[in-house]
Amino acid sequence: MMHDMTDALTRVLRLGVALGAIALVGAGCAGSTKAKKEGDVTWPPADDEPRDLTPVTVEPETVVIQNATVMTATGETLESGSILLEDGDIAEISDETIEPPEGAKIVDGEGKFVTPGLIDTHSHIGVYSVPGVQAHADGNEATSPTTPEVDAADSTWPQDPAFGRALAGGVTALQILPGSANLMGGRTVTLEMHPGISSRAMVFEGAPGGMKMACGENPKRVYGSRGRMPSTRMGNHAYLRKIFQDAAELRDTYEDYREKLKNHSEGDKPTPPSRSHALENVISVLEGEILLHVHCYRADDIVRFLELADEFDFEIRSIHHGLEAYKVRDILTKWDISVSTWADWWGYKMEMHDGIPYNAGLISDAGGRAVIHSDSPIGVQRLNQEAAKAFYKAKHAGLDVTVDDALRWITANAAWTLGILDKTGTLEEGKRADVVVWSDHPFSTYAEAEKVWVEGHREFDRSREGEPWSDFEVGQGEGVRR
Repeated sequence: MMHDMTDALTRVLRLGVALGAIALVGAGCAGSTKAKKEGDVTWPPADDEPRDLTPVTVEPETVVIQNATVMTATGETLESGSILLEDGDIAEISDETIEPPEGAKIVDGEGKFVTPGLIDTHSHIGVYSVPGVQAHADGNEATSPTTPEVDAADSTWPQDPAFGRALAGGVTALQILPGSANLMGGRTVTLEMHPGISSRAMVFEGAPGGMKMACGENPKRVYGSRGRMPSTRMGNHAYLRKIFQDAAELRDTYEDYREKLKNHSEGDKPTPPSRSHALENVISVLEGEILLHVHCYRADDIVRFLELADEFDFEIRSIHHGLEAYKVRDILTKWDISVSTWADWWGYKMEMHDGIPYNAGLISDAGGRAVIHSDSPIGVQRLNQEAAKAFYKAKHAGLDVTVDDALRWITANAAWTLGILDKTGTLEEGKRADVVVWSDHPFSTYAEAEKVWVEGHREFDRSREGEPWSDFEVGQGEGVRR
């Protein structure tokens, strides 16, 4: 017990915070679009970036992993490769032995496999925390069909023990989304797997913001059961058209005001329009400033959403779940929209009954961006096995899918979906040192993530006894120890 308490205190000291610190959280400005500038005129006024009051201190190692099978997720695998991690980045990758810099730690990779850190594009860890009690139900602001003003970062509990279990499964980054009760559920946030006192401290630096939307059964069931709109798919669509129309009209109002402000005469300054942080978030979707993630299952619902995007001229980054995406894979490939889906979940709602285990394979075979996500605090612990299941189903069906393609489903394609592929998702020199060493081929049932580096800091090592991720688990047995 004393050891657990000491570990917990050590972690707090490493974070450099007081336990009573109040955290301001959010991915960028949670409620407003980027300021528009015309000459010297700015409207809406730029909100101050919320301060990170509880910053995490990251201590990257200098490490050389030698003699391992290095799976880069770029199409190249080094059978006896080496990789140098230095200053938080990948400094060198080679199919020859790398000379260790002075003071570097050496990891013998004989018989091991090295991959990029895994990335989960769809998670509710922290907003539906474990243990799963009503007090932890913070993922759906199900009081209105559209709530673009809310932000998942403001609900995320960074002490959720599920974060530590995801890390032990090789996950180095993940997107936390609101749930799918609402047509427009609110802002998403991309986190990196450094433990923090506040969710703001965990935000993946440089990741763009996101917006969660939903179509199909969930919104019409939630609000139809209350005798209000939407209660049908046509109600869903009408409601969405209205909020996009409202946002487009507010954008025009802001534009008119900026023009008047730029050209007004002395003593005749125009009155500024009323602001709407909710609609400003929707304007950010219209202008591509934040990435749109859409919960949608049926092919006709997917196409209907594409029609909406066409009407209001906005882009969709990813269709989530998308069990019938294989039926419209040619369209999604052409539009460059990724599909974040499962390996084989299906059938627990009517809109899921045409799901097949070949979905990811068919999308990949068509040249699209398939992604395997978890949507589960259990599935995220073995995201590599989920990708393996989908891969072997694709191979058995005779589809043109390689091991590298399947690895990209949980690394590079996921990174692209979250707008962070320039920083992580593949093993390339200059990228962040988000790296996993596996005991076996990652698609093996027996594979375990032995070591996990996040931004060059060894956040998990199965061979050492460290502190638990969550203070919630102090004194409750071993749990997952970092």
